[in-house]
Amino acid sequence: MDILIFLIIGAIAGWLAGNLMKGRGAGLMRNIIIGIIGAFIGGFVFSLIGLSATGLIGYIITATAGAAILLWLIGLLKR
Repeated sequence: MDILIFLIIGAIAGWLAGNLMKGRGAGLMRNIIIGIIGAFIGGFVFSLIGLSATGLIGYIITATAGAAILLWLIGLLKR
């Protein structure tokens, strides 16, 4: 059950970050991948600045922030 919640959070975070950064999502699988990678990036960045998130909403916020950073970095590399 935990892996299902992990995938759902990844999909939501990837979709939210895609909408924030590009104005649209990237498709279910890409959103999940972006959200999962974003969760690791967000957790790392939040720990650097002394923040921690708990609960479902906190995990979605952390993953979305990390996914937005990931999409921003990808945008920089594509230029």
